[in-house]
Formats: sequence, C-alpha cells, structure tokens
Amino acid sequence: MFFPGRGDNYEKYLEALQQWHEAGWRVTAGDWRGQADSGRLGNDPVTGHISDFSVWVEDLTQFWKEWKASTPGPHILAGHSMGGHIILRAAVEVRVDPDALVLCAPMLGFVGNIPVTIGQASAKLMCLIGDPARPAWKWSEKPGEVPASRQYLLTHDDDRYADELWWREQRPELVMGPGSWGWVERAYASMRRIFGGSKLEHTVLPVLILATSNDKLVAISAIDRAAKRLPNAELIRFGKEARHEILREEDSIRDRAMQAVFNFLDRIAKQQ
Repeated sequence: MFFPGRGDNYEKYLEALQQWHEAGWRVTAGDWRGQADSGRLGNDPVTGHISDFSVWVEDLTQFWKEWKASTPGPHILAGHSMGGHIILRAAVEVRVDPDALVLCAPMLGFVGNIPVTIGQASAKLMCLIGDPARPAWKWSEKPGEVPASRQYLLTHDDDRYADELWWREQRPELVMGPGSWGWVERAYASMRRIFGGSKLEHTVLPVLILATSNDKLVAISAIDRAAKRLPNAELIRFGKEARHEILREEDSIRDRAMQAVFNFLDRIAKQQ
C-alpha cells in the first residue's frame, strides 16, 4: 500500500506502482484526505490545510484494517515524504501492523537549522495572529501556477517532472500549492510525537529508508536520527545526484533505488 507526499497525487507514481505489480505484488495506492481529488480542508482550492495529522493517522488506520483483511500477506506500507511520515507515525503508535515499511525521503524534519520547538512556536504564533488556513509560503503570482524553480527541489529528470505537469493540466483538481500555517504547526507537532519517548526503539519491524543528503525539503539529519533509533532499519543514502523525489529521479539513480526496494521486498516475502 503506497501513499504520496504533501501536495502529491498517486498518479505521479504510476511507474513505480506498475513495476511493483509486474514483480508480483498486489498494489494499492491512495491520496490523503484534503489532497488531489479528495477535496480541500482549507479556504481555497490550492492551499493544503489540516486540523491535525491525527486525522490522517486515523484515516490510514481504518483503511489499513479493511485492506489487510481483504488481501494476502505479506503486507507492506510504503510512503514518500509526508506519506512516509504518516505511515511511520501510525506504525510507532501501533495503529497499523505491517510486515515492513518502505520510506522514501520521509518528512521527519524540515531543511534548515531551526530547532523543532522553535519552529513550532513560530508557526503557532502565525496561527494566532491570522487565519491558520492561509498559505505559509508564497507559491506564485497566479494561484495554481507552478513556480519555474520547483523542479530544482524535486528531480533531475525533465520527463518525469513534465509527467506531473501533464497530470495537473489534464486534471486541474489535482493541483495543490503551499501548505497552510496550520499544516506547518501540526507537522512540527507530529514530528515531536514520532521522536518523543522510546516509540522508535520499540518499533522492531523491518524498515527500508531511501534518503538524499541533497534534499532541499526534508532534513537528512532527522532521517539519520530516526534510522539509528529504529532497531531494524536499513538506510540507503544518496548524495548530490538525487533530489527529493528519489523514485522519480533520472534512471541511473532511480534504478538503484528501485533495486534496493525490490531486494528488501524479496527478503520480507521469503520470511513469510
């Protein structure tokens, strides 16, 4: 079961989903409430807003129960960026019980040197002095128009980036821009929840993590900390050759990442 990141839609990952299917896996993918074609929870059709990440954890919990009961094992949860954050949180809080996790560039911290406590306090202040559902950062001069520099954050692959733009053009309801101040504040709160206490140490299921030190969106340092605390985690680290969307990178990078996932999935399947 695969879930994409903040502002994403699962169609962006059809290439990976097809490859997993061809390898013999039964594949399910979905979009988070308030994203893609699942409506919006804010005041406009572009800004991504959420009252609390627990909404998504609860959605995943209910969907997981139904999906697991209707499909043969082994059962794997996979997610990119915010999707990786949510499935890891659901796992460490024992809301889901997969046989393994695959996390691609999981959103466990934001790029920058601001401590999580300070970042959350600042975002909370912004929520108090204005509408929490308003955008937290500038998107573009025209609502819904993709900034020219956006590809620099995501992938080196021009064709795969163009594929995302094609989906946005064909299905405008998929378009999302910045997150809200409420989303930012709740993201910090959810990060603190994942790292708080000893929940990571008690999460003993196998976890494969794909990450890049060249990520301009999520903090590799936070991913490193989580990987060290998870008892059965394997971290595949990329460098300047990869940007945030590792599964949508140029073939030479993407092939390495996908092979690592296939090897991991094969090991899990053999253990069942």
